[in-house]
Amino acid sequence: MPVLQILVAGPYRSGTNDDPALIQKNVDAMTDASLRLFRAGHLPVMGEWYALPLIEHAGSTGIGDAVFTEIFHPISRRLVAKCDGCLRIGGASVGADEMVALAREHGKAVYHGIEEIPGA
Repeated sequence: MPVLQILVAGPYRSGTNDDPALIQKNVDAMTDASLRLFRAGHLPVMGEWYALPLIEHAGSTGIGDAVFTEIFHPISRRLVAKCDGCLRIGGASVGADEMVALAREHGKAVYHGIEEIPGA
């Protein structure tokens, strides 16, 4: 079974009104899916793992400010092109839906459940 690098795309801010506890709940859901992918023998990737440290280092003062906007979605846009596929989880999210659309544009597999992924 080949090891697939899969971007986990789900809501981050959507439906949270920028409440940190609700955002963390969304991140936890993506992290849980990532752990399941890892345990199934794949390499999970989340844009948040790349973006959030850079956003902090670049001096962001809050979610949605210019620094956040400069980095958050552009990281995932670049990352999805490097992955073998995209796993879409969770509820409504314009950003996650954009990652799915970009994955399709790049000819990548799109999954809507871990059970769809080979070997998982």
